[in-house]
Amino acid sequence: MADVRPRRARTRRVLPILAAVALTTIGSMAFGPALSAQRVTGPRHASLAPPSTAARLVRGGADPFHAVPAGGPATPVVSTIAIPPREPTGPSATAVTRAALQARLDQLRERYGIPGISVAIIFPDGTTWVGVSGVADVATKAPVTPSTAFAIASVTKTFTSALILALVEDGRIALDDRVRTYLPTLKINAKITVRQLLDHTSGLRDYFFHPAIDKALLADPERAWATGDALKYVGKPYFKPGDGWHYSNTNYLVLGMLAEAVGKAPLADQIRTRFLKPLGLAHTWYQPTETGPAHPARGYRFKTGAKDDPPIDLSDGTPVVPFTSVVTAAAGAGGLASSSSDLARWVRALYAGGVLKPESVEAMFADITQTERYKPTVPYGLGVQVVDIDGQRSLGHSGRLLGFRSAVRWLPDQEIAIAVLTNQSRTDPGIFVRALLVIAERDPICRVCAAQQ
Repeated sequence: MADVRPRRARTRRVLPILAAVALTTIGSMAFGPALSAQRVTGPRHASLAPPSTAARLVRGGADPFHAVPAGGPATPVVSTIAIPPREPTGPSATAVTRAALQARLDQLRERYGIPGISVAIIFPDGTTWVGVSGVADVATKAPVTPSTAFAIASVTKTFTSALILALVEDGRIALDDRVRTYLPTLKINAKITVRQLLDHTSGLRDYFFHPAIDKALLADPERAWATGDALKYVGKPYFKPGDGWHYSNTNYLVLGMLAEAVGKAPLADQIRTRFLKPLGLAHTWYQPTETGPAHPARGYRFKTGAKDDPPIDLSDGTPVVPFTSVVTAAAGAGGLASSSSDLARWVRALYAGGVLKPESVEAMFADITQTERYKPTVPYGLGVQVVDIDGQRSLGHSGRLLGFRSAVRWLPDQEIAIAVLTNQSRTDPGIFVRALLVIAERDPICRVCAAQQ
């Protein structure tokens, strides 16, 4: 499968922008519910009631979801971006480092009582370590393997935002155009722009927080929801467009619709044609309309935080995880499943210049200075979170839904990518990100690369 060698010059071009952003260490909540729509900041914001069960399933910053595509002619969009091949420049991670990473992964999985976990780290030379621990299916004791896929929840937003920016590059969309320019019949505030959907300043209320959606989703877990079904649960706006910041899955549900209308092909087809095929991401797929190469890990919830609490299987008996209704209701906000190695390669390619043009990557980060005034839970640009991890800048996204939690990060200064996928929803994957990065950054290859900066 093809891989991508980061374009270092492009990465460094965005560093001044990132340096200008006031970053704070958010601790263990950096990858969890705090990144969702729990907090409202800025002028004229209303506070939220405690999140509902379904809201906890599909919450952003920690989880995304998607609905069945609106349809239309399946006209594939051919990527015009050159994907450079990987060219390792030095020795790969040492055997000692790899052994230490695996030992630490096993230790942490056991400590937190996690059914299964998969982690991929790409080192500065482009070589990869993939570590797995635990089981993908508790009942059958099927182990997690390097190719095991997990529901990635809101990490899906990195693909949806990248697709929108690719359509901007094609001249089909303008970031500051009003959304109803492209979706004239959509019943939203006519002043909402494409940019405001991408950076969560539209004010659109998160439909997964509607008090009635839990019952509807859980009444028939095998039912496939259409986009229109989900939109019925969008309530009163949080604020007027551009007057604040509030994480909302509704923004990315609409962006998925927008991409289909403008790209004239289902969301799944466009993501596959533009990104998955060129990058060789063979273990990534859009669950609402595609079937993966193998059954993904099953998702589990727990009644308590006790380590020995028995896991509760959330499967509806189909290959869709955790279950069909919540995944199809999520659409462009969180419908993808993927393996850790695929996601590490994706985040490296996306932020290091192998997917979008330099100006598009820079626009993603530059927007952080626009949302900063609203004091978002975490610095947020056009579909990207910027988080300080133990003093190191990182770019990426986190995901959370019932039964799954995930996190992907690209550290531009170290040129390291990491993806952590778990089939549980009670433990913050940021714990694994931080602990494993400490080991990875001690490796001689990382020290050598750092010294060459």
